[in-house]
Amino acid sequence: MTAWTPGSLAPSPAAAPRGRMLLSQTRAELTLALRNGEQVLLTLVIPLGLLVVLTLVPFISVTGRRVDFFVPGVLALAVMSAAFTGQAIAVGFERQYGVLKRLGATPLPRSVLLAAKTLGVLVVELLQLALIGGVGLALGWQPHGGVFGVLALVALGTAAFSGLGLLLGGTLRGLTTLAAANLVWFVLLLLGGVVFPLSQFGGAADVLQLLPTAALSHGLRSLLTSGDLVGRDLLALAVWAVVSLTAAARAFRWE
Repeated sequence: MTAWTPGSLAPSPAAAPRGRMLLSQTRAELTLALRNGEQVLLTLVIPLGLLVVLTLVPFISVTGRRVDFFVPGVLALAVMSAAFTGQAIAVGFERQYGVLKRLGATPLPRSVLLAAKTLGVLVVELLQLALIGGVGLALGWQPHGGVFGVLALVALGTAAFSGLGLLLGGTLRGLTTLAAANLVWFVLLLLGGVVFPLSQFGGAADVLQLLPTAALSHGLRSLLTSGDLVGRDLLALAVWAVVSLTAAARAFRWE
C-alpha cells in the first residue's frame, strides 16, 4: 500500500483563502452588474442623460451656474442608483431564485459575500464618478473642495443606501422589490434635491433635508461649489447608515 505525504495530492480539497474568494466574488458581482442592461441604464445612462439635459435646457430655475448645481446632484443620484436601487433589485431576485441559498452551501462565508457586493458597488461608483465628472468638466464645471471630503460623503452615502437596499431586497420578493426600489428611486429623485432645489418646497425643506439623497446632494454641492464640508450632512448620512445597516442585519433573510 502506497503511503502519501499529507498535502502532496492536488487539487487540495480545502477552501480557497478568503482573499482569493473575495477577489473572485467581487469580479463575479461586477460582471453581473455590468451585464445587466437595466442596471447599466439606471446607474450610468440615466444619470449622464439627466446631467446633460438639466444643464443645457433651462426649464428648472436654480441659483448660480446650472452645471455647478446639477453635477453634485447627479453624483448623489448615481450613488443612490448603484448602492440602493441596483443592489436591492439584485439581492431580491437572488433570494427569489435561490442563488443566495446555494451560495450558503459553499465555503464562501456570508461576510465575504457581503464584502464582495460592497466592493462591486464601489467599483461601479468610481466609474460613475469618472464619467459624470468628465461630462461635467466638458460642460464647464469647475469643482472646488478636497478629495477626502468627497470620499467621506460618498462612503457614508454608500453605507446608508446599501443598508436600505439590503433591507428592501432581503425582506421582499423579487418583483415586489423591483417595484418598490424603482418607486423609492423616483421619489428621492424628485424630493432629494437632485432636480429641484429644496427651497422650492417651502416649509417642507427642513424635513426633506434629512433624506439621505438630500443630505448627500447638498453636502457634495456645498463642498464642490464653495469648498465647505457641512457637518449636518455628514451626521445625517451617518445616522442613516447606522440605522439602515442595523435594520438590514436583523431583518435580512437569505431564503
